[in-house]
Amino acid sequence: MDYFPVFVKLKDQNCLVVGAGEIAARKIELLARAGAKITVIARKISPQVSDLAASYPLTLQQKPFSPADLRGYRLAVSATDNKETNQLVAKTAEQQNILVNVVDNPDLCSFIFPAIIDRSPVIAAVSSGGAAPVLARLLRAKIESLIPPAYGRLAHLAEKFRIEVKNHIRVPAQRRIFWENILHGSVAELVFAGNEQGAEQQLRQALCKQKDSVSMGEVYLIGAGPGAPDLLTFRALRLMQQADVIVYDHLVSEEILDLTRRDSEKIYVGKERQKHTLPQESINTLLADLAKSGKRVVRLKGGDPFIFGRGGEEIETLMQQGINFQVVPGITAASGCAAYAGIPLTHREHSQSCTFVTGHLKDNSINLNWTQLAAPNQTIVIYMGLVGLEKICQSLIAHGSPEDLPIALIQQGTTSNQRVITGTLKTLPATVADLNIKPPTLIIIGTVVTLHDKLNWFQSHHAG
Repeated sequence: MDYFPVFVKLKDQNCLVVGAGEIAARKIELLARAGAKITVIARKISPQVSDLAASYPLTLQQKPFSPADLRGYRLAVSATDNKETNQLVAKTAEQQNILVNVVDNPDLCSFIFPAIIDRSPVIAAVSSGGAAPVLARLLRAKIESLIPPAYGRLAHLAEKFRIEVKNHIRVPAQRRIFWENILHGSVAELVFAGNEQGAEQQLRQALCKQKDSVSMGEVYLIGAGPGAPDLLTFRALRLMQQADVIVYDHLVSEEILDLTRRDSEKIYVGKERQKHTLPQESINTLLADLAKSGKRVVRLKGGDPFIFGRGGEEIETLMQQGINFQVVPGITAASGCAAYAGIPLTHREHSQSCTFVTGHLKDNSINLNWTQLAAPNQTIVIYMGLVGLEKICQSLIAHGSPEDLPIALIQQGTTSNQRVITGTLKTLPATVADLNIKPPTLIIIGTVVTLHDKLNWFQSHHAG
């Protein structure tokens, strides 16, 4: 993060703008709308700036800039076409610890102007750090279409009731849930429809019914998908952003965790090979205890909770203890990784069925129905099979699979670190042994793997 986003209160603060052309006029108007007291210094005052002086209380000084002009200002903007003047303003501001922006010159800036979405008192800002201002404006346009102007009125309504709600509901977690229900529900819809009186009545009725006590929370079992954050479902994202606690394992990426609520508690429960931070029974109990304390808990799992995710065990405990829960399916690794590797799991010329199995080693062995897995015209997808790859290949060959049967190992599928290594049952173990493979990985076995080179649409770190 090259710039830390902050909102600066400029009402009645002295701000200096050096330059009075068209670009300077745009900056002057933004500062004026924030209530700043603005002085403009320029050799020539443009008609645009003169017109602004009729609407806002500007002080215009038609003269060259000198370092002494910066004394006593909170913030400065240099918007001239003179390189030396811009450098002088930036240098002087830095010496005096004054925030400065030099238009179209990020290297001289201590702050930048973002693209602003104004729904006062709600303000949103988008910035590219000066790298691509046009892109920032395009993103602003997208956000503008998603946030109706009525959100400002909704914020004023919340402000009006803020103290009353705080006094009535003293438990912060319960108060946050109350406001989320209000701002997502019928009260908000009444505001959007222009019926603010009706919205106030409904809000007050909801407040009267609200008890200031800790109620039972709930648990959301969410599939985080195979790795790419934009493969999350809408429901998953919504619940992740309202949860009080996030319980997650090692298959959940930092990019996906960044999409959860910023102030939520994060609890890592491990579940790596031979390294379990908590045993499964303890995780089940943890989820139940957190919900009993009134928390909304997200149990975030890689892939899908019900495909080698042990989600069924967790909700059994929740049902036994009468705790509300939801299950949000995710794109399982088999589907996501195969699609991004260009390997169809079924194909009428190659495979009429697909079997998912786990290749997890137990007591240095893999107990699977090898005779069934060695049958032709099918696709085998093996989860957690990296460590046991050699045993898997040997066992399939021993039970009748041809040595030249195609096989692929996919590393960190669907992400920018995706890597696809292909070979045969005979050759792949030796190939993989010489590579620095990083989990999570997935193994696909069957003649569908031969389609990879032809259908490989997702170009990333690819080795064949």
